[in-house]
Amino acid sequence: MNDAGVTTREDELRDNLRLVRERIQAACTAAGRPADDVTLVAITKTFPISDVRALAALGVRDLGENREQELKAKAPDCQDVTWHFVGQLQTNKARSVVRHAAVVHSVDRASLVAALSKAAVAEERVVRCLLQVSLASFGPRDAATGRARGGVEPEDVAELAAGVAAADGLELGGVMAVAPLGGDPGEAFAGLREVASRLRSEHAGADWISAGMSGDLDAAIRHGATHVRLGRALLGTRPPLG
Repeated sequence: MNDAGVTTREDELRDNLRLVRERIQAACTAAGRPADDVTLVAITKTFPISDVRALAALGVRDLGENREQELKAKAPDCQDVTWHFVGQLQTNKARSVVRHAAVVHSVDRASLVAALSKAAVAEERVVRCLLQVSLASFGPRDAATGRARGGVEPEDVAELAAGVAAADGLELGGVMAVAPLGGDPGEAFAGLREVASRLRSEHAGADWISAGMSGDLDAAIRHGATHVRLGRALLGTRPPLG
């Protein structure tokens, strides 16, 4: 609280962060995993730069955006953190994203691999890439039909992974996914874990599993998530896009 006894935004974020960390700890304990197995990525989409600065001051070291416009606006103002890009990415935005983000979670096609590689070489950076995997086939049929969240099909992961591994300026980091709407997230994340295991058998260093958001992080951690992407649980109700 401030001197007037009013709860500030910093107080709110501090309390939310404590609760989120407790939830991650509990999920890890239930899964028989140490809490430091899991990295919190705070998704600051539509929230102001003041929230970004506050989270960084509270010790959050990984921040994510899903729109190129917001990433390029916020990242220069907060450079002592690792920026993650988690949204769908057009190839013509690749260089802007590469300029600011160390990790791209949403690699889903060969044309994007080529664009990211070209941008990384031009910017003299190495970008860690996660393959976004469609989990539609791991959920109930009615949840999957027309409601998938995008991504490469599991059977096509190996080919796309080989492309990333061979590309200049890129590092294959692992997989990312969003559970299908209306389905059982545990079933979906169990499927992702199988995909991740097959990927690691071919690419030992590709050991990240980015899965789990505010509503399903417990299931994701139970099935091996190494990174959870949290917005609402940490920052509250998302303001509308400007």
